[in-house]
Amino acid sequence: MTNRAELEPDSGLLSPVRAGTPVEAAVSDRAWLQAMLDAEAALARAQAALGVLPPSAAEAITRAARADRLDLGALALAARETANPVVALVAALTDVVARTDPGAASYVHRGSTSQDVLDTGMMLVCARALPIIGADLERIARALGRLAAEHRDTLMAGRTLALHAVPTTFGLKAAGWRDLVLDAADRVGGLLVGGLPVSLGGAAGTLAGYLEYAALDGTGGRPEPGDYVDRLTAAYARETGLTAPLLPWHALRTPIADLAAALSFATGAVGKIAVDVQSLTRTEVGEVVEPSAAGRGGSSAMPHKRNPVLATLIRSAALQVPCLTAGLTQSLLSEDERSAGAWHAEWSLLRECLRLTGGAVHTAVELSEGLVVRPERMRGNVEATGSMLVSERLAAVLAPRIGRARAKRLLTEAAAEAERTGRPLGRVLAAAPEVKQCLDDKELSDLLDPADYTGAAGALVDRALRRTR
Repeated sequence: MTNRAELEPDSGLLSPVRAGTPVEAAVSDRAWLQAMLDAEAALARAQAALGVLPPSAAEAITRAARADRLDLGALALAARETANPVVALVAALTDVVARTDPGAASYVHRGSTSQDVLDTGMMLVCARALPIIGADLERIARALGRLAAEHRDTLMAGRTLALHAVPTTFGLKAAGWRDLVLDAADRVGGLLVGGLPVSLGGAAGTLAGYLEYAALDGTGGRPEPGDYVDRLTAAYARETGLTAPLLPWHALRTPIADLAAALSFATGAVGKIAVDVQSLTRTEVGEVVEPSAAGRGGSSAMPHKRNPVLATLIRSAALQVPCLTAGLTQSLLSEDERSAGAWHAEWSLLRECLRLTGGAVHTAVELSEGLVVRPERMRGNVEATGSMLVSERLAAVLAPRIGRARAKRLLTEAAAEAERTGRPLGRVLAAAPEVKQCLDDKELSDLLDPADYTGAAGALVDRALRRTR
Protein backbone atom coordinates (compact mmCIF):
# COMPACT_ATOMS: atom_id res chain seq x y z
CA MET A 1 0.00 0.00 0.00
CA THR A 2 1.28 3.47 -0.87
CA ASN A 3 2.21 5.73 2.03
CA ARG A 4 0.77 9.22 2.33
CA ALA A 5 4.31 10.56 2.34
CA GLU A 6 4.73 9.25 -1.21
CA LEU A 7 1.73 11.21 -2.55
CA GLU A 8 3.03 14.28 -4.35
CA PRO A 9 1.07 16.86 -6.32
CA ASP A 10 1.32 16.92 -10.09
CA SER A 11 3.02 20.28 -10.62
CA GLY A 12 3.20 20.03 -14.41
CA LEU A 13 6.85 19.11 -14.79
CA LEU A 14 6.09 17.14 -17.95
CA SER A 15 3.25 19.42 -19.06
CA PRO A 16 4.68 22.95 -19.08
CA VAL A 17 1.83 24.33 -21.21
CA ARG A 18 -0.46 24.26 -18.19
CA ALA A 19 2.04 24.64 -15.34
CA GLY A 20 1.15 27.61 -13.15
CA THR A 21 -1.74 28.80 -15.32
CA PRO A 22 -5.00 30.04 -13.74
CA VAL A 23 -6.95 26.93 -14.65
CA GLU A 24 -4.55 24.75 -12.64
CA ALA A 25 -5.94 25.94 -9.33
CA ALA A 26 -9.52 25.62 -10.58
CA VAL A 27 -9.10 21.89 -11.30
CA SER A 28 -6.66 20.84 -8.58
CA ASP A 29 -7.37 17.95 -6.21
CA ARG A 30 -8.36 20.45 -3.54
CA ALA A 31 -10.69 22.26 -5.94
CA TRP A 32 -12.26 18.94 -6.92
CA LEU A 33 -12.71 18.01 -3.26
CA GLN A 34 -14.30 21.38 -2.51
CA ALA A 35 -16.66 20.97 -5.46
CA MET A 36 -17.87 17.61 -4.15
CA LEU A 37 -18.35 19.12 -0.70
CA ASP A 38 -20.27 21.98 -2.30
CA ALA A 39 -22.45 19.36 -4.00
CA GLU A 40 -23.18 17.70 -0.67
CA ALA A 41 -23.99 21.01 1.02
CA ALA A 42 -26.19 22.15 -1.87
CA LEU A 43 -28.12 18.88 -1.72
CA ALA A 44 -28.81 19.37 1.99
CA ARG A 45 -30.01 22.93 1.39
CA ALA A 46 -32.23 21.79 -1.49
CA GLN A 47 -33.81 19.11 0.69
CA ALA A 48 -34.29 21.61 3.50
CA ALA A 49 -36.02 23.99 1.09
CA LEU A 50 -38.51 21.21 0.34
CA GLY A 51 -39.15 20.56 4.03
CA VAL A 52 -37.64 17.07 4.20
CA LEU A 53 -34.52 18.04 6.13
CA PRO A 54 -34.17 20.43 9.11
CA PRO A 55 -32.79 23.84 8.04
CA SER A 56 -30.39 23.72 10.98
CA ALA A 57 -28.93 20.47 9.66
CA ALA A 58 -28.43 21.99 6.21
CA GLU A 59 -26.66 24.93 7.83
CA ALA A 60 -24.40 22.64 9.85
CA ILE A 61 -23.51 20.57 6.79
CA THR A 62 -22.77 23.72 4.77
CA ARG A 63 -20.51 25.08 7.51
CA ALA A 64 -18.60 21.80 7.71
CA ALA A 65 -18.20 21.35 3.94
CA ARG A 66 -14.76 22.91 3.66
CA ALA A 67 -11.87 21.16 1.98
CA ASP A 68 -9.36 22.42 4.53
CA ARG A 69 -11.16 20.42 7.22
CA LEU A 70 -10.57 17.08 5.47
CA ASP A 71 -7.38 15.09 4.92
CA LEU A 72 -6.95 15.10 1.14
CA GLY A 73 -4.21 12.45 1.10
CA ALA A 74 -6.17 10.09 3.31
CA LEU A 75 -9.22 10.43 1.08
CA ALA A 76 -7.14 9.64 -1.99
CA LEU A 77 -5.80 6.47 -0.43
CA ALA A 78 -9.21 5.42 0.87
CA ALA A 79 -10.61 5.74 -2.65
CA ARG A 80 -8.53 2.71 -3.63
CA GLU A 81 -10.80 0.57 -1.49
CA THR A 82 -14.09 1.84 -2.98
CA ALA A 83 -13.05 2.87 -6.53
CA ASN A 84 -14.23 6.43 -5.94
CA PRO A 85 -13.47 9.18 -3.42
CA VAL A 86 -17.05 9.93 -2.35
CA VAL A 87 -17.49 7.06 0.12
CA ALA A 88 -14.59 8.25 2.26
CA LEU A 89 -15.59 11.89 1.74
CA VAL A 90 -19.08 11.23 3.11
CA ALA A 91 -17.66 9.48 6.15
CA ALA A 92 -15.17 12.28 6.80
CA LEU A 93 -17.78 15.01 6.32
CA THR A 94 -20.18 13.19 8.62
CA ASP A 95 -17.50 13.12 11.32
CA VAL A 96 -16.84 16.85 10.95
CA VAL A 97 -20.57 17.65 11.16
CA ALA A 98 -20.99 15.40 14.19
CA ARG A 99 -18.39 17.35 16.15
CA THR A 100 -20.52 20.48 16.12
CA ASP A 101 -24.05 19.16 15.57
CA PRO A 102 -24.49 15.43 16.20
CA GLY A 103 -28.11 15.54 15.17
CA ALA A 104 -27.26 16.95 11.76
CA ALA A 105 -24.75 14.23 10.97
CA SER A 106 -27.42 11.72 10.00
CA TYR A 107 -28.62 14.05 7.22
CA VAL A 108 -25.34 14.06 5.32
CA HIS A 109 -25.75 12.46 1.88
CA ARG A 110 -29.42 11.78 2.58
CA GLY A 111 -30.78 9.42 -0.09
CA SER A 112 -27.85 10.15 -2.37
CA THR A 113 -25.22 8.05 -4.11
CA SER A 114 -21.55 8.51 -4.93
CA GLN A 115 -22.13 9.27 -8.60
CA ASP A 116 -24.61 12.06 -7.83
CA VAL A 117 -22.00 13.82 -5.71
CA LEU A 118 -19.00 13.20 -7.93
CA ASP A 119 -20.77 14.10 -11.17
CA THR A 120 -22.29 17.25 -9.69
CA GLY A 121 -18.90 18.16 -8.27
CA MET A 122 -17.37 17.52 -11.68
CA MET A 123 -19.85 19.91 -13.27
CA LEU A 124 -19.06 22.51 -10.60
CA VAL A 125 -15.34 22.18 -11.39
CA CYS A 126 -16.13 22.71 -15.07
CA ALA A 127 -18.40 25.65 -14.25
CA ARG A 128 -15.45 27.29 -12.48
CA ALA A 129 -12.81 26.41 -15.06
CA LEU A 130 -14.70 27.19 -18.26
CA PRO A 131 -15.10 30.93 -17.53
CA ILE A 132 -11.32 31.16 -17.20
CA ILE A 133 -10.95 29.49 -20.59
CA GLY A 134 -13.72 31.62 -22.08
CA ALA A 135 -12.20 34.87 -20.84
CA ASP A 136 -8.86 33.98 -22.42
CA LEU A 137 -10.57 33.11 -25.71
CA GLU A 138 -12.19 36.54 -25.68
CA ARG A 139 -8.81 38.21 -25.15
CA ILE A 140 -7.33 36.24 -28.02
CA ALA A 141 -10.21 37.24 -30.28
CA ARG A 142 -9.74 40.92 -29.44
CA ALA A 143 -6.01 40.76 -30.14
CA LEU A 144 -6.57 38.97 -33.44
CA GLY A 145 -9.21 41.51 -34.38
CA ARG A 146 -6.65 44.27 -33.94
CA LEU A 147 -4.14 42.39 -36.07
CA ALA A 148 -6.72 41.76 -38.79
CA ALA A 149 -7.72 45.42 -38.93
CA GLU A 150 -4.15 46.70 -38.88
CA HIS A 151 -3.00 44.30 -41.60
CA ARG A 152 -6.17 44.24 -43.68
CA ASP A 153 -4.15 44.93 -46.84
CA THR A 154 -0.71 43.63 -45.81
CA LEU A 155 0.38 41.53 -48.76
CA MET A 156 1.73 38.03 -48.19
CA ALA A 157 1.99 34.77 -50.06
CA GLY A 158 -0.87 32.37 -49.65
CA ARG A 159 0.49 28.86 -49.27
CA THR A 160 -1.10 25.54 -50.12
CA LEU A 161 0.62 22.21 -49.47
CA ALA A 162 3.55 24.24 -48.06
CA LEU A 163 4.20 26.11 -51.35
CA HIS A 164 3.35 29.57 -52.64
CA ALA A 165 -0.10 29.56 -54.21
CA VAL A 166 -1.70 33.00 -54.79
CA PRO A 167 -1.39 36.32 -52.96
CA THR A 168 -3.41 36.94 -49.82
CA THR A 169 -3.18 39.34 -46.89
CA PHE A 170 -2.06 38.81 -43.33
CA GLY A 171 -5.25 40.53 -42.26
CA LEU A 172 -7.30 37.73 -43.79
CA LYS A 173 -5.17 35.11 -42.07
CA ALA A 174 -5.61 36.85 -38.70
CA ALA A 175 -9.35 37.23 -39.35
CA GLY A 176 -9.56 33.48 -39.99
CA TRP A 177 -7.76 32.75 -36.73
CA ARG A 178 -10.18 35.07 -34.94
CA ASP A 179 -13.20 33.35 -36.44
CA LEU A 180 -12.03 29.98 -35.15
CA VAL A 181 -11.43 31.42 -31.69
CA LEU A 182 -14.89 33.00 -31.64
CA ASP A 183 -16.36 29.62 -32.65
CA ALA A 184 -14.52 28.07 -29.70
CA ALA A 185 -15.76 30.80 -27.35
CA ASP A 186 -19.33 30.17 -28.53
CA ARG A 187 -19.03 26.48 -27.74
CA VAL A 188 -17.56 27.09 -24.29
CA GLY A 189 -20.15 29.78 -23.57
CA GLY A 190 -22.95 27.51 -24.71
CA LEU A 191 -21.99 24.94 -22.11
CA LEU A 192 -22.08 27.54 -19.37
CA VAL A 193 -25.50 28.80 -20.44
CA GLY A 194 -27.32 25.51 -20.48
CA GLY A 195 -25.13 22.45 -20.69
CA LEU A 196 -23.78 21.73 -17.20
CA PRO A 197 -26.39 19.77 -15.23
CA VAL A 198 -26.64 18.57 -11.68
CA SER A 199 -26.57 14.81 -11.22
CA LEU A 200 -29.48 13.45 -9.24
CA GLY A 201 -30.41 9.84 -9.74
CA GLY A 202 -29.89 7.89 -6.56
CA ALA A 203 -28.56 4.37 -6.53
CA ALA A 204 -29.70 3.37 -10.02
CA GLY A 205 -31.28 6.43 -11.60
CA THR A 206 -34.77 6.11 -10.09
CA LEU A 207 -34.29 8.59 -7.19
CA ALA A 208 -35.96 5.99 -4.96
CA GLY A 209 -33.77 6.83 -1.96
CA TYR A 210 -34.59 10.53 -2.17
CA LEU A 211 -38.29 9.73 -2.33
CA GLU A 212 -38.13 7.29 0.57
CA TYR A 213 -36.34 9.74 2.86
CA ALA A 214 -38.77 12.47 1.82
CA ALA A 215 -41.63 10.23 2.94
CA LEU A 216 -39.89 9.47 6.24
CA ASP A 217 -38.61 12.96 7.04
CA GLY A 218 -41.23 15.20 5.46
CA THR A 219 -44.38 16.52 7.07
CA GLY A 220 -46.74 15.94 4.16
CA GLY A 221 -46.63 12.16 3.94
CA ARG A 222 -45.40 10.30 0.90
CA PRO A 223 -44.82 12.80 -1.96
CA GLU A 224 -46.06 12.31 -5.50
CA PRO A 225 -42.91 10.99 -7.24
CA GLY A 226 -42.90 13.12 -10.39
CA ASP A 227 -43.71 16.37 -8.60
CA TYR A 228 -41.14 15.79 -5.86
CA VAL A 229 -38.38 14.85 -8.29
CA ASP A 230 -39.09 17.99 -10.32
CA ARG A 231 -38.99 20.19 -7.24
CA LEU A 232 -35.88 18.55 -5.78
CA THR A 233 -33.97 18.74 -9.05
CA ALA A 234 -34.94 22.37 -9.54
CA ALA A 235 -33.94 23.25 -5.97
CA TYR A 236 -30.61 21.45 -6.36
CA ALA A 237 -29.95 23.29 -9.61
CA ARG A 238 -30.66 26.62 -7.90
CA GLU A 239 -28.34 25.82 -5.01
CA THR A 240 -25.46 24.80 -7.27
CA GLY A 241 -25.97 27.30 -10.10
CA LEU A 242 -26.13 24.39 -12.55
CA THR A 243 -29.07 23.27 -14.69
CA ALA A 244 -31.76 20.66 -14.16
CA PRO A 245 -31.49 17.67 -16.52
CA LEU A 246 -34.50 15.94 -18.04
CA LEU A 247 -33.33 12.53 -16.79
CA PRO A 248 -30.63 11.21 -14.48
CA TRP A 249 -27.47 10.81 -16.57
CA HIS A 250 -25.42 8.26 -14.64
CA ALA A 251 -25.10 6.17 -17.81
CA LEU A 252 -26.20 8.80 -20.33
CA ARG A 253 -22.98 10.78 -20.73
CA THR A 254 -24.05 13.58 -23.05
CA PRO A 255 -22.68 16.31 -20.72
CA ILE A 256 -19.23 14.72 -20.81
CA ALA A 257 -19.29 14.28 -24.58
CA ASP A 258 -20.32 17.92 -24.99
CA LEU A 259 -17.43 19.05 -22.81
CA ALA A 260 -15.06 16.84 -24.77
CA ALA A 261 -16.16 18.40 -28.06
CA ALA A 262 -15.87 21.98 -26.81
CA LEU A 263 -12.44 21.48 -25.25
CA SER A 264 -11.08 19.65 -28.28
CA PHE A 265 -12.34 22.42 -30.57
CA ALA A 266 -10.86 25.15 -28.38
CA THR A 267 -7.39 23.62 -28.41
CA GLY A 268 -7.71 22.99 -32.14
CA ALA A 269 -8.59 26.64 -32.73
CA VAL A 270 -5.51 27.98 -30.95
CA GLY A 271 -3.49 25.06 -32.30
CA LYS A 272 -4.17 26.29 -35.84
CA ILE A 273 -2.68 29.64 -34.86
CA ALA A 274 0.32 27.87 -33.36
CA VAL A 275 1.16 25.79 -36.42
CA ASP A 276 0.84 28.83 -38.68
CA VAL A 277 3.13 30.85 -36.42
CA GLN A 278 5.65 28.03 -36.40
CA SER A 279 5.63 27.99 -40.19
CA LEU A 280 5.81 31.77 -40.58
CA THR A 281 8.57 32.16 -38.00
CA ARG A 282 11.00 29.79 -39.74
CA THR A 283 14.40 31.36 -40.34
CA GLU A 284 14.01 31.34 -44.12
CA VAL A 285 10.46 32.77 -43.89
CA GLY A 286 10.68 35.20 -40.96
CA GLU A 287 7.27 36.79 -41.48
CA VAL A 288 6.28 36.83 -37.81
CA VAL A 289 8.15 36.68 -34.53
CA GLU A 290 6.88 35.54 -31.16
CA PRO A 291 6.88 38.08 -28.31
CA SER A 292 10.14 37.96 -26.42
CA ALA A 293 10.79 37.54 -22.71
CA ALA A 294 13.94 37.12 -20.69
CA GLY A 295 15.28 33.61 -21.02
CA ARG A 296 12.50 32.42 -23.32
CA GLY A 297 13.26 30.23 -26.30
CA GLY A 298 16.85 29.48 -25.44
CA SER A 299 18.53 26.30 -26.62
CA SER A 300 20.67 24.17 -24.32
CA ALA A 301 23.19 23.67 -27.14
CA MET A 302 22.80 26.54 -29.64
CA PRO A 303 23.21 30.03 -28.20
CA HIS A 304 21.97 31.75 -31.37
CA LYS A 305 18.50 30.20 -31.29
CA ARG A 306 15.29 31.72 -29.99
CA ASN A 307 12.74 28.97 -30.38
CA PRO A 308 9.00 29.62 -30.88
CA VAL A 309 8.19 28.37 -27.40
CA LEU A 310 4.65 29.72 -27.09
CA ALA A 311 3.50 28.13 -30.35
CA THR A 312 5.22 24.90 -29.37
CA LEU A 313 3.44 24.75 -26.02
CA ILE A 314 0.07 25.46 -27.62
CA ARG A 315 0.59 22.86 -30.31
CA SER A 316 1.58 20.25 -27.73
CA ALA A 317 -1.76 20.72 -25.98
CA ALA A 318 -3.70 20.74 -29.24
CA LEU A 319 -2.19 17.38 -30.15
CA GLN A 320 -3.00 15.81 -26.77
CA VAL A 321 -6.55 16.99 -26.08
CA PRO A 322 -8.23 15.23 -29.03
CA CYS A 323 -6.66 11.95 -27.92
CA LEU A 324 -7.96 12.44 -24.39
CA THR A 325 -11.40 13.55 -25.51
CA ALA A 326 -11.70 10.40 -27.59
CA GLY A 327 -11.55 8.55 -24.29
CA LEU A 328 -14.26 10.79 -22.87
CA THR A 329 -16.53 10.26 -25.84
CA GLN A 330 -15.87 6.54 -25.64
CA SER A 331 -17.43 6.61 -22.17
CA LEU A 332 -20.81 7.00 -23.84
CA LEU A 333 -20.57 3.21 -23.98
CA SER A 334 -21.60 2.89 -20.33
CA GLU A 335 -23.24 -0.41 -19.49
CA ASP A 336 -26.33 -0.84 -17.33
CA GLU A 337 -27.26 1.96 -14.88
CA ARG A 338 -23.69 2.71 -13.81
CA SER A 339 -20.48 1.72 -15.48
CA ALA A 340 -17.73 -0.28 -13.84
CA GLY A 341 -14.77 1.56 -15.31
CA ALA A 342 -16.00 3.90 -18.04
CA TRP A 343 -17.30 6.41 -15.49
CA HIS A 344 -14.11 6.13 -13.48
CA ALA A 345 -11.98 6.66 -16.58
CA GLU A 346 -13.57 10.05 -17.23
CA TRP A 347 -12.28 11.86 -14.16
CA SER A 348 -8.58 12.26 -14.89
CA LEU A 349 -9.19 12.53 -18.64
CA LEU A 350 -11.57 15.45 -18.16
CA ARG A 351 -9.29 17.18 -15.70
CA GLU A 352 -6.30 16.88 -18.01
CA CYS A 353 -8.39 18.22 -20.90
CA LEU A 354 -9.37 21.22 -18.78
CA ARG A 355 -5.77 21.76 -17.73
CA LEU A 356 -4.36 21.50 -21.23
CA THR A 357 -7.07 23.62 -22.81
CA GLY A 358 -6.74 26.24 -20.11
CA GLY A 359 -2.97 26.24 -20.53
CA ALA A 360 -3.16 26.44 -24.31
CA VAL A 361 -5.56 29.36 -24.46
CA HIS A 362 -3.72 31.20 -21.68
CA THR A 363 -0.51 30.82 -23.66
CA ALA A 364 -2.28 31.90 -26.84
CA VAL A 365 -3.28 35.17 -25.14
CA GLU A 366 0.38 36.13 -24.81
CA LEU A 367 1.15 34.92 -28.33
CA SER A 368 -1.67 36.84 -29.99
CA GLU A 369 -1.26 40.03 -27.97
CA GLY A 370 2.49 40.20 -28.54
CA LEU A 371 2.94 38.72 -32.02
CA VAL A 372 5.36 40.78 -34.11
CA VAL A 373 4.34 41.01 -37.78
CA ARG A 374 7.00 41.79 -40.41
CA PRO A 375 5.32 43.13 -43.56
CA GLU A 376 8.65 43.75 -45.27
CA ARG A 377 9.56 40.07 -45.07
CA MET A 378 6.12 39.14 -46.35
CA ARG A 379 6.58 41.41 -49.35
CA GLY A 380 10.10 40.12 -49.91
CA ASN A 381 8.90 36.52 -49.92
CA VAL A 382 6.18 37.40 -52.42
CA GLU A 383 8.74 38.97 -54.72
CA ALA A 384 11.13 36.03 -54.33
CA THR A 385 9.06 33.95 -56.73
CA GLY A 386 9.19 36.54 -59.52
CA SER A 387 5.41 36.93 -59.97
CA MET A 388 4.78 33.18 -59.96
CA LEU A 389 1.96 33.88 -57.51
CA VAL A 390 -0.19 35.45 -60.22
CA SER A 391 0.05 32.64 -62.78
CA GLU A 392 -3.58 31.78 -62.07
CA ARG A 393 -4.61 35.30 -63.04
CA LEU A 394 -2.59 35.25 -66.24
CA ALA A 395 -4.14 31.92 -67.21
CA ALA A 396 -7.60 33.39 -66.72
CA VAL A 397 -6.78 36.48 -68.85
CA LEU A 398 -5.05 34.57 -71.66
CA ALA A 399 -7.58 31.71 -71.88
CA PRO A 400 -10.23 33.57 -73.91
CA ARG A 401 -7.54 35.01 -76.20
CA ILE A 402 -5.42 32.00 -77.06
CA GLY A 403 -7.48 29.11 -75.69
CA ARG A 404 -7.56 27.56 -72.24
CA ALA A 405 -5.33 24.58 -72.92
CA ARG A 406 -2.81 26.66 -74.80
CA ALA A 407 -2.71 29.30 -72.05
CA LYS A 408 -2.14 26.68 -69.37
CA ARG A 409 0.64 25.02 -71.36
CA LEU A 410 2.29 28.38 -72.06
CA LEU A 411 2.30 29.39 -68.40
CA THR A 412 3.47 25.97 -67.22
CA GLU A 413 6.43 26.11 -69.59
CA ALA A 414 7.18 29.76 -68.75
CA ALA A 415 7.10 29.04 -65.00
CA ALA A 416 9.44 26.09 -65.46
CA GLU A 417 11.86 28.22 -67.47
CA ALA A 418 11.73 31.02 -64.91
CA GLU A 419 12.51 28.57 -62.12
CA ARG A 420 15.27 26.93 -64.11
CA THR A 421 16.99 30.15 -65.23
CA GLY A 422 16.20 32.42 -62.31
CA ARG A 423 14.63 34.99 -64.64
CA PRO A 424 11.43 36.68 -63.45
CA LEU A 425 8.27 35.18 -64.90
CA GLY A 426 7.37 38.55 -66.41
CA ARG A 427 10.52 38.64 -68.54
CA VAL A 428 9.98 35.11 -69.76
CA LEU A 429 6.40 35.90 -70.74
CA ALA A 430 7.29 39.24 -72.33
CA ALA A 431 9.52 37.37 -74.77
CA ALA A 432 6.80 34.90 -75.76
CA PRO A 433 5.24 35.74 -79.15
CA GLU A 434 1.79 34.56 -78.05
CA VAL A 435 1.83 36.99 -75.12
CA LYS A 436 3.11 39.87 -77.23
CA GLN A 437 0.16 39.43 -79.54
CA CYS A 438 -2.33 39.71 -76.65
CA LEU A 439 -0.83 42.07 -74.08
CA ASP A 440 1.26 45.22 -74.24
CA ASP A 441 4.00 45.83 -71.69
CA LYS A 442 1.81 47.87 -69.32
CA GLU A 443 -1.02 45.34 -69.34
CA LEU A 444 1.42 42.55 -68.59
CA SER A 445 3.09 44.57 -65.84
CA ASP A 446 -0.27 45.31 -64.20
CA LEU A 447 -1.32 41.69 -64.37
CA LEU A 448 1.95 40.63 -62.75
CA ASP A 449 1.46 42.84 -59.67
CA PRO A 450 0.64 40.50 -56.74
CA ALA A 451 -0.79 43.36 -54.69
CA ASP A 452 -3.51 43.73 -57.31
CA TYR A 453 -4.55 40.08 -57.04
CA THR A 454 -5.72 39.56 -53.48
CA GLY A 455 -9.30 39.03 -54.56
CA ALA A 456 -11.88 39.82 -51.90
CA ALA A 457 -9.37 39.58 -49.03
CA GLY A 458 -10.03 43.10 -47.75
CA ALA A 459 -13.80 42.72 -47.98
CA LEU A 460 -13.62 39.35 -46.22
CA VAL A 461 -11.63 40.91 -43.39
CA ASP A 462 -14.26 43.63 -43.04
CA ARG A 463 -17.01 41.01 -43.01
CA ALA A 464 -15.22 38.91 -40.40
CA LEU A 465 -14.63 41.88 -38.11
CA ARG A 466 -18.34 42.66 -38.05
CA ARG A 467 -18.87 39.38 -36.19
CA THR A 468 -19.35 39.85 -32.46
CA ARG A 469 -20.43 37.52 -29.67
